[in-house]
Amino acid sequence: MPPSARETFWNGRPVFLTGATGLLGGWTARALLGAGARVVALVRDRQPHCLLAETGDLDRLILVHGALEDASLILRTLTEYEIDTVIHLAAQPIVGVAKLDPVGTFRANIEGTWNVLDAARRAYVRQTIVASSDKAYGASDNLPYREDHPLHGLYPYDCSKSCADLLAQTYAKTYGMAVSIVRCANLFGGGDLNFNRLVPGAIRSSLHGERFVIRSDGHFVRDYLYVQDAADAYLLLAERLSDGAPQGAYNFSLELQLTVLQLVDRVYQLAGVTHLDPVVLNQASAEIRRQFMSCDKARQLLGWTPQFTLDQGLTATIAWYRHALSMPLLKTSLTTAAKS
Repeated sequence: MPPSARETFWNGRPVFLTGATGLLGGWTARALLGAGARVVALVRDRQPHCLLAETGDLDRLILVHGALEDASLILRTLTEYEIDTVIHLAAQPIVGVAKLDPVGTFRANIEGTWNVLDAARRAYVRQTIVASSDKAYGASDNLPYREDHPLHGLYPYDCSKSCADLLAQTYAKTYGMAVSIVRCANLFGGGDLNFNRLVPGAIRSSLHGERFVIRSDGHFVRDYLYVQDAADAYLLLAERLSDGAPQGAYNFSLELQLTVLQLVDRVYQLAGVTHLDPVVLNQASAEIRRQFMSCDKARQLLGWTPQFTLDQGLTATIAWYRHALSMPLLKTSLTTAAKS
């Protein structure tokens, strides 16, 4: 069987990936490995239960141990391994943690991003893709978000993503670097052990027959995307950029408008739990109430469409956690109900 266009593009290509032990990083690493890329991953902490460790794919990566704040390490890695493509996913990803520790979040998300970008500039990397977020847009009455929407995140996590996004644009404009930006909606999928996030927390509660605890009033509106579609979006963007697609920012989402209560209800129905109502604390603060995106640009310029509906993605995710509950090493991580 002849290689696919994806395999032809990635086969043997040296890629520097940050955030490989996270949810999106794990799925992106697996997609890159499946396409034949030579993946060099920056890893800060040993995470024995991350997706790549559980699948055995962690051993297929070239691991560089260190932090985003270590600029010299990143530059050394890019030059020593002759990196062609950088995919920068690493960040402090939790909104609540950012509120508690804004300085640590700014260091990881902002300083870490300029370190990656400047190392890519100095190492003459061919292309760099930076993970931003729908949170970078900030609160707005002008929805859905489109890529030309101003960036004005006001809360700690949102601000950190706005700054990282603007830094990527700055390096592209000032130094003529090939830099593009991905702004995804809320990601979900198997392998996410951050149970203070909505989807994994709701799934864990449903599998334990417990009432899920919602921090907000339940009416915050969000857009979503299954993580496998997000990983595919990163690879597709790199491929299309090499074919002449415009650089810049691209939105990726299911283009949904779902309240927290609606999503939790969907999780419980798909998990076969219909007799439990969530506990609504109405205690959330410093968070955007309504967010959803338009993906017209990605459809028109990249030919991208998600392959998973919300229900398909949630069904696959629930199945992953059901399987994880049968594995002794993961079961301990799945036993305490989460709050979100």
